[in-house]
Amino acid sequence: MNDPSTSRPPLPLAGLRVLEFCQTIMGPCAGLILADLGADVIKIEPAPEGDKTRRLPGFAAGFFGAFNRNKRSLALDVKSEEGLALVLRLAESADIVIENFAPGTMQRLGCGHEALMARNPGLIFCALKGFLSGPYEHRPALDEVVQFMAGLAYMTGPPGRPLRAGSSVIDIMGGTFAVVAIQAALRERERTGRGQLVQSALFESTAFLMAQHMAGETVTGQALAPMPARRGAWAVYECFETADGEQIFIGITSDNHWRRFCERFERHDLLADPRYGTNEARVKERSVVLPLVADIVKHRSLADMAAVCEAIGIPFSPVAKPSDLFDDPHLNASGRMLDIVYPGIGHGKLPGLPVEIGGHDLGVRLQPPAVGAHTAEILAELGLDKVAIADLARRRIIAV
Repeated sequence: MNDPSTSRPPLPLAGLRVLEFCQTIMGPCAGLILADLGADVIKIEPAPEGDKTRRLPGFAAGFFGAFNRNKRSLALDVKSEEGLALVLRLAESADIVIENFAPGTMQRLGCGHEALMARNPGLIFCALKGFLSGPYEHRPALDEVVQFMAGLAYMTGPPGRPLRAGSSVIDIMGGTFAVVAIQAALRERERTGRGQLVQSALFESTAFLMAQHMAGETVTGQALAPMPARRGAWAVYECFETADGEQIFIGITSDNHWRRFCERFERHDLLADPRYGTNEARVKERSVVLPLVADIVKHRSLADMAAVCEAIGIPFSPVAKPSDLFDDPHLNASGRMLDIVYPGIGHGKLPGLPVEIGGHDLGVRLQPPAVGAHTAEILAELGLDKVAIADLARRRIIAV
């Protein structure tokens, strides 16, 4: 929650209470966005062990730390009669509920949207699922599954080798679209006084990303090749090797880019050649243009090429790894790289929410919580005294 000891203005979503019944990435990402923007997000975790995401190994080991800052943890046994009663009481004062469990799970627990909205007609209940309403709606889904279903894996890998994207882009996209739907429902509630069920889904989020390729096939009348084998819209839009064995991506996407590139390297012969006079002409001569650019780049170091590209204003990038972002000077400017404390691990840095809203500080107010770190605090806000809270803990209805 916002710290009343500071003089900063309230964050945009201050005063909204969110109950988060979520795990892994999609739902926690939606909760993270709402929390970073100022909402009081109460993460409801199963007692006593908490969200199973905390214990995922390998590729998923960082999921909990990445998507659970600025939230309060309430650990309780929703399957118990008393635990469910506490959830129902919390829902009466909540503005938003988000959940990303398998279809039907919340209903079986007794806290589906019908049950909660009967107690609180103004509630915005957001279900984050694999699929929206339709023939697939009861299927389970994963980020990787829908990348294959909707063509993203096909477009990402080389021909014959479909490949998932290198981040959980669809989980994150689905969580982001959930927030868009929640904000729209909140605006509608201002007019009507009533809440509603909203949904976001993985498959439809992936299909939305494929719209550009679907439109491309309609316009050209041709099936599009995967990105590594695509027919490019620009002649120079590639990675090139530098003299020191590194790689740099260069995008010469306009005629002005081409002119400045050729002038900087004193290739006036290329500027004078009508075969390369426009981007469309250069695309036709791509088999000649690319080796010409590659020959220029391979005689210069990565640092030299980066400096030149920045000086003449053409798009470029070294081929970075995720670990390179820790010390990126731009990300570290203006407090956008956040100091995160990983439970049981220590400190690390993560990028903050990728938006700027006036002078608001969208940084860390609460670190990713330990299991049940705020259970006693939240139940006290419900009116339970210390004796009642201790009794619930003793009987393992809650974890504190």
